[in-house]
Amino acid sequence: MAGWFELNTSSDGQYRFVLKAGNGEIILTSELYKAKGSAESGIASVQANSGVDERYEKKEASNGKFHFNLKAANHQVIGTSQMYASTQSRDAGIASVKSNGSSKTIKDNT
Repeated sequence: MAGWFELNTSSDGQYRFVLKAGNGEIILTSELYKAKGSAESGIASVQANSGVDERYEKKEASNGKFHFNLKAANHQVIGTSQMYASTQSRDAGIASVKSNGSSKTIKDNT
């Protein structure tokens, strides 16, 4: 099963999207947006940038866990991954975003 985006409203009325893999696991989370249209533009940016290797910023947190950011061409962060125990699992997360990020399926829960 292919992945999909879910667009949600936060408790303070802002918007956020997540990208889920085919198994339903969240693989990328956006920042909060004040306008729904801005969140929808963020989804379009993931769709456009997820297949480009140079858009992934691999990071290590101070606690020794690993994560990544997906960035747009202007170097703005579009989405952030969860924390991973190893570089291998982080890289598998990147591969999952690459394969699911072009999904056109958007579940609007707003």
